[in-house]
Amino acid sequence: MSMTSPVQMTAVAVAAAIQSGDLTVAEVADAVIERHEQRNPDVQAFAYFNPEQVRAAAKELDAAAEKGPLHGVPIALKDVINTRDMPTQHHNARYAGSRPGIDASCVDTLRAGGALFVGKTVTTEFAATGVGGPTKNPLDPTRTPGGSSSGSAAAVADFQAAIALGTQTGGSTIRPGSFCGIYAWKPTWNSVSREGLKMYSATCDTAGFYARSADDLMALADLFEIDQPESALPTVLEGLRVGVCLTPVWGKALPATRKALADGAASLSNAGATVSTLALDGEFLDLPVAHHKIVRREGRSAFLGEYRNSPDLADSFRAIVENRDNLTPSECRAAYRLVDRCRAEFDDIAAAYDVVLAPSATGEAPVGIESTGDASFNGMWTALQVPVVNVPGHTGPAGMPVGLSLVARRYDDRRAIAAACLVSPLWSRSGS
Repeated sequence: MSMTSPVQMTAVAVAAAIQSGDLTVAEVADAVIERHEQRNPDVQAFAYFNPEQVRAAAKELDAAAEKGPLHGVPIALKDVINTRDMPTQHHNARYAGSRPGIDASCVDTLRAGGALFVGKTVTTEFAATGVGGPTKNPLDPTRTPGGSSSGSAAAVADFQAAIALGTQTGGSTIRPGSFCGIYAWKPTWNSVSREGLKMYSATCDTAGFYARSADDLMALADLFEIDQPESALPTVLEGLRVGVCLTPVWGKALPATRKALADGAASLSNAGATVSTLALDGEFLDLPVAHHKIVRREGRSAFLGEYRNSPDLADSFRAIVENRDNLTPSECRAAYRLVDRCRAEFDDIAAAYDVVLAPSATGEAPVGIESTGDASFNGMWTALQVPVVNVPGHTGPAGMPVGLSLVARRYDDRRAIAAACLVSPLWSRSGS
């Protein structure tokens, strides 16, 4: 790969070069196609990639009278997101070759912003299982890239796209970001429309994003008109208010994550940030179980149609529809009440901080692609519907990335992203 290849550029840099005339969309397309042809046989990030379609789209964008804010930026889409000009197949035989004929709302917004869509990325089946697909971690092909947004994370990490869309119901955006060493953003629930995305859990499903810089995430926040801050965003690390939260599942943290969190907190403190411990106890301790119950309950209706019409449906989905956990209505009502109380309480708690620092994953990406890894450190934030940004920069004993999460209260996404912009150069310099 040439050191001057457009595929190495961030989304913001690509858009600026195209706006200035220093780069054409056709040149971007050719570079992405070349990279895909070189690497995708090994990485297998894409479920659908049509070089001629990419070139044709680039030609149209180059001929456009006006240029959007992400004009010509190569963007990949998780294959549970509807697209008018590409199949949406959900990694499921029933949907092989299926073409919805219309864009999901988030795709609509990106298309209006000038995006160059390069293909559909591999997902686990219906983005609702921990069983791995064919995609390999581009940093070590013996390891998982995470899931369910496996292909999206791998495509960005492997320079086959500048941005990719994923989804998260448990940990399907943040965990792959950690495993692949890239930025990942799970927005506040429903701040980015999920119309046109495969349903699993109505109150947890969230569209998410991957990029190779925090600035790219802020550009996406602008495009999707994410809420502006009600108070000034942090501009320096000195005085940044950080609450370090081990979370109720800290016992699952492997040595790599324990060291990364300790080193991350220490580096922030040394840079002048105000770092303190945040213990989420009381009802927060029951959040992981409540999240599981809610997802299973909402999954029963989401997969009922598949259950009735797909004789070969995987048993894991049949177990959800058949309620093999024997969840009662009373248990589910109690889970919703607990999560509602915790959401309100966390909004109040998080108001005392700029960001909460927490683990993104249990450790480095596990060896093997049969499983996508443990999402234990993500589910509670998904249930709370809060924004989370994975920031790379730390490594474990095997030399693989270990990300850390910056969490904010609901609708304060820009604060988490701004903090990621500040933290990024600190952690990329120090590593560990």
